[in-house]
Amino acid sequence: MAEEFNTDGMLDMFLFESTQLLEKLEGIILEKQDAECFDDSDINEIFRIMHTIKGSSGIMLFENITKVAHKLEDVFYYLRESRPENVPHLELVQKVLAVSDFVNAEMDKIREGNKSDGDEKEIVADLDAFLKQLKGEIKEQGIKLPRENKHEEPTQFYIAPVASPDSLFYRIVIHYRNDTQMSNIRAYSATYALKEIAEDLLYSPEDIISNEESSEVILSEGFYMLLQTKNSKEDILALIDSVEAEKIDIDQITAEQFGKGLAEINHEPIMPEQPVQAAETPTAAPAAEVPQTDKSKPIAPGDYVVKSKETGKGKTLAKNQPKQQSIISVSIEKMDALMDLIGELVISEAVVLQNPDLKVPGLELSNFQKASGQLAKITTELQETIMSMRMMPLTNTFQKMRRIVFDVSRKLGKEIELEVIGENTEVDKNIIEHISDPLMHLVRNSVDHGIEENADDRVAAGKPAKGTITLEAKNEGGKVYISVKDDGKGLNKEKLYAKAKEKGLLGTKEITDFTENEIYRFITLPGFSTKEAVTEYSGRGVGMDVVVKNIQGIGGRLEITSQEGEGSEMTLIIPLTLAIVNGIVVKVGNSSFVIATSSVKQFVRLSQDAIVTEPSGEEYIILRGTYYPFIRLNKKYQIEDSQEDIENGIVVILEHEGKQICILIDSLVQEQEIVVKPIPPYIKKVRGLSGCTQLGDGSIALILDIAGLIEDEERS
Repeated sequence: MAEEFNTDGMLDMFLFESTQLLEKLEGIILEKQDAECFDDSDINEIFRIMHTIKGSSGIMLFENITKVAHKLEDVFYYLRESRPENVPHLELVQKVLAVSDFVNAEMDKIREGNKSDGDEKEIVADLDAFLKQLKGEIKEQGIKLPRENKHEEPTQFYIAPVASPDSLFYRIVIHYRNDTQMSNIRAYSATYALKEIAEDLLYSPEDIISNEESSEVILSEGFYMLLQTKNSKEDILALIDSVEAEKIDIDQITAEQFGKGLAEINHEPIMPEQPVQAAETPTAAPAAEVPQTDKSKPIAPGDYVVKSKETGKGKTLAKNQPKQQSIISVSIEKMDALMDLIGELVISEAVVLQNPDLKVPGLELSNFQKASGQLAKITTELQETIMSMRMMPLTNTFQKMRRIVFDVSRKLGKEIELEVIGENTEVDKNIIEHISDPLMHLVRNSVDHGIEENADDRVAAGKPAKGTITLEAKNEGGKVYISVKDDGKGLNKEKLYAKAKEKGLLGTKEITDFTENEIYRFITLPGFSTKEAVTEYSGRGVGMDVVVKNIQGIGGRLEITSQEGEGSEMTLIIPLTLAIVNGIVVKVGNSSFVIATSSVKQFVRLSQDAIVTEPSGEEYIILRGTYYPFIRLNKKYQIEDSQEDIENGIVVILEHEGKQICILIDSLVQEQEIVVKPIPPYIKKVRGLSGCTQLGDGSIALILDIAGLIEDEERS
């Protein structure tokens, strides 16, 4: 029977699961892009993915996605059933990626609250033409075409029974795992899938869509179906999504048993049409525990979940079965809110433990110290736990880079292989969102600028004709290092200098005034490009400067190394997380500042003789024969009652991206974990400050932006 239902509560689940399936699809495709063909397991997996997306999008009434998914499912259905030879592999890869792009674009519209209104006609027609080409190949090879993979619109689920002599009758019981969410929707998907082969289909509970409480019934008792069809058990099992199923029972029944309906047959013993003779010895295993299979047929994927259940008994769990891990999906907004609360807890802990009232002489605080130590331990463990929950592997981000290399290299006519190392390295979710675009620019830069235009030039230089780009990630010292390395032509220092000089980016400085690394960093200057002509991918002078700005915005840096003729390597060095960082609290007058511990190179006390003053008023520090730009924070931020004499203050040497600078402070306070808070929007942005935090005494401290200080000093 057709049911009226509301899909609002199912939308998030549809988007989440479809996104995961598409990521898995692209992973399979890009992994086998250079192979001669897809193997059987790949074909079966892609077929299953498209079948699932087709079913779920059909339930959600996104017809254009359903049609595209069904047409690609048809293609892989023929590949699976007919196994034709000489399939154009690269063309097939491009067809699948086109479908993935279409479905992703439609889901982006849905996420933004818009209609899924993309025109699927062109892509469906293209797939249909490709499918006809495959069928033509099959006929030429003399292979019998398989039956059509028919699909009917889900107008209703009850079909009047029209039994024929070759009709078969089955009772199907699906037992979902106890932690399965929205099991009623899973059950609905099963009925939707079986609709394609059903002559008659009944199921219980009947109100799986209109009644959310049916989920509890399904989890406790199982989902029952009676099916009349001409297909085998293997065909039925292939159509049912078994991802969340703990066990699927498929029993063949008689027409008389089928006619009794679900009410009478639900828990009734199933009698086989032909008696099964079992051995009469006392030690013989019961026949129900040894399912009979046709040994001439290969075992189909999923056969292991078809088990016979003891007659007359409900669902039971094996006592010796290992406990399965329970996983739930949590909105990232809730995770962010929890992270904010833990940040406030860290601040509150500092307020309690650093309370001035505790510094009264003569107080006996041994019990308080024990309790505060336990509080600090729990707070730290809680912080580490939530941080680990927010950590995600870079797998999906790196997979997107595979797609970029695949698309760009083919459009540029270059043969390039992408090697991925450390894709399971975990990074905070917010960090991943910030590095996705910069990493894309670096990869495209390596494909377009790094790898030689002509493969003959590579061969002449003693390199393989196919270029290689290596994408690597690793954790080291509380930082994440993500490098993009190519074996291309490398960077030419003279050419970079001449181009920067031509664009007026260097003033009167000569090439000898720059170090090798400083010349390499010219490519990150706004408006800089070595391309003479503007193309789809380069030549506009934007890209690398965006990379630097985005990475600096999250407290990271970009390092560039190169060897002309051998290749280049660009490395992003970023923090593991943005929310809570280690910092050193310093005082300048009555104002407090926080410096990230990773930026501090040295604390020194110097005499007045160490200062060199330029005629323009700029000051430098001479330390062990090296000149460092010198900034007095009290003058820069107009702070009163602070140290003017360098001998009474402390000089801090700071480093960022290989550049160093000195600042003068009055005193060191302490090192502590700080919760980074943005500067309120109603306060004008000040160069050299990246945020603020609350200290244990309730006062506010400003967080120094070392990159901003260095950039500001260079401009002045």
